[in-house]
Amino acid sequence: MLLTIDVGNTHTVLGLFEGEEVVEHWRVATDARRTADELAVVLRSLLAQYPARGGADVSGISLCSTVPAVLHELRTMCRRYYGDVPAVVVEPGLPVGVPVLTDNPYEVGTDRVVNALAAVELYGGPALVVDFGTATTFDAVSARGEYLGGAIAPGIEVSVEALGLRGAQLRTVEIARPRSVIGKNTVEALQSGILYGFAGQVDGVVSRMVAELAADPADVTVVATGGLAPLVVEEVSVFDVHDPWLTLRGLRLVFERSAAGGGSAALP
Repeated sequence: MLLTIDVGNTHTVLGLFEGEEVVEHWRVATDARRTADELAVVLRSLLAQYPARGGADVSGISLCSTVPAVLHELRTMCRRYYGDVPAVVVEPGLPVGVPVLTDNPYEVGTDRVVNALAAVELYGGPALVVDFGTATTFDAVSARGEYLGGAIAPGIEVSVEALGLRGAQLRTVEIARPRSVIGKNTVEALQSGILYGFAGQVDGVVSRMVAELAADPADVTVVATGGLAPLVVEEVSVFDVHDPWLTLRGLRLVFERSAAGGGSAALP
């Protein structure tokens, strides 16, 4: 089975693939202080749960990380505990079949490039990917599968936390749909501003990007992904697809392309 690992600033998402299907998945907190040995303990305890506590036979690993410290420890973990398992580490400069047409391709997050690959391969281009994580990222992919660039906005949870810290009479609230857009109390007013404010932001940014990508907006596939997508996806009018495992699917594609090319990324 192929193990895919997507390390974000807040959460790490892991998925097991049998062929093209995600058969199991987990979400754990990202902790840059964890050592390679601690990561191995966490990973093995999760794998032991599948299937029915019988354990999973990992035949390949594909991973990416936006946290350099975690990436370093994951490399060490792979060498020490899975040295006989083919592994692909997606990092800036690794050819994955997506030309990155930005001023500095090396500063583009690897998860965004992986998302671009998955979007164009699974849904066709041109495409836009909106990833709801620590930041909300908007990524544009051409009809030829080129990563064109994008936009980055503060994520939903980051914004809520900042408002609670800076507002003397405000507090952190559960992100949920209020009874109405016009809140009748402070909690509902905050929930309304958060939910519908972010929905309006997404509609506005995506509409402007679509206008730059294609003459006919119908030609562009807009994909929502990320752990916080379910909070707003029903309130946004521009999405064609909600794929919660887009990054993991992209990591699977990278691994398969690497295997087809006769090798896997080394773990220096």
